[in-house]
Amino acid sequence: MENIKSVCVYCASSTKIDEAYFEAARQLGKLLAEKNIRIINGAGCQGLMAAVSNSALEAGGKVTGVIPHFMVEQGWNHTGLTQTIETETMHERKNLMAEMSDAVITLPGGCGTLEELLEIITWKQLGIYLKPIVILNINGYFTPLLEMLEKAIAQNFMRPEHVKLWEVANSPEEAVDLLYSIPLWNKEFRKFAAI
Repeated sequence: MENIKSVCVYCASSTKIDEAYFEAARQLGKLLAEKNIRIINGAGCQGLMAAVSNSALEAGGKVTGVIPHFMVEQGWNHTGLTQTIETETMHERKNLMAEMSDAVITLPGGCGTLEELLEIITWKQLGIYLKPIVILNINGYFTPLLEMLEKAIAQNFMRPEHVKLWEVANSPEEAVDLLYSIPLWNKEFRKFAAI
């Protein structure tokens, strides 16, 4: 999709995780930078968030971080990004990150990352965010969540069509390639996607 100019990347801020996740984050940042795709993230200064940002910046890419003011006061913000936008609340932060992005890629993370992923999937289900969502399943991290979503579909908590709300990649290269093969949903998507 030639119109993808920015990608929102959800991911962990934890530093105590396997090196494989850091390598995937660095590779993703580099690949997006090489394709001149701006990264939108939560402006964190550590963990996978920082790894994605630093790798993209080192490759000549651009990173816009969106972060609540209280986190800046705690010193949790990356100070070397192309652009930093401060918000008043977490809700404002997430909304702005979605508004500014042409797609979402989710790397492994904790509660915050999982919450962001499930919220953006819900927004797509409701027809609010009709853009590509890619789950980057490094080391099978998201497999239990994907199985839970399949169970929700099997037991009629979700509709079979909802499996089309996201795509799954097993490598950063595959995640970026998927951005160019997933169609933007139009308003007709709401007809079958709505709960």
